[in-house]
Amino acid sequence: MSRLTIIVAATKSNGIGQNSTLPWRLPREMKYFAQVTTTAPPGHSNAVIMGRNTWESIPEKYRPLPRRVNIVTSRNENYMLNSSPNTPLYLHTTLASALARLNTPSTTDRPIHRAFVIGGASLYSESLALSPSSSPTVVDRILLTRILSPDFDQCDVFMPDFLGQGTEKRWDRASHEELEAWVGFKVPEGEQEENGIKYEFQMWTRDPEGIV
Repeated sequence: MSRLTIIVAATKSNGIGQNSTLPWRLPREMKYFAQVTTTAPPGHSNAVIMGRNTWESIPEKYRPLPRRVNIVTSRNENYMLNSSPNTPLYLHTTLASALARLNTPSTTDRPIHRAFVIGGASLYSESLALSPSSSPTVVDRILLTRILSPDFDQCDVFMPDFLGQGTEKRWDRASHEELEAWVGFKVPEGEQEENGIKYEFQMWTRDPEGIV
């Protein structure tokens, strides 16, 4: 069984976006995202999987995201991507076919160390719904930047409430030491503040064998 990691910044009510963009500007948090998703052993790369809307929300000059294998999912098999000669970029019409590529070493430029789902809401939902009975790949980890304040009530896009009623026993919050050990670098601990916004770096895990 292979494993997926979701990486996301979300408010306490799980808001993740407004008008197809982020409602906050957090450069240090973005630096954390970049470092997490690019850190890999020599000779390996990480993969980032995203939906078309998330792809389009990235400023054109920054896409595809460098030093990562970029996979974009879109129901439109003729959707045009602005490729880069130095960055692997693939289009898939389903999440299942994207995961099949990652699980077939010969179809990527180099071995994949870790695979991250980076948005949007529908792809988060679909990936969280994967189970060992239906897929060889499941989500067993969420790197959550929890936006503590303000509430950003204007958010119009939300990630699934993975800690909601009936599911909370499936997820455990890891310690800060476990977070740092997994990402492989020092991470600021506790409440952070940037541009008047308070947030915290968290990691949540679950046992794939307990997913039904």
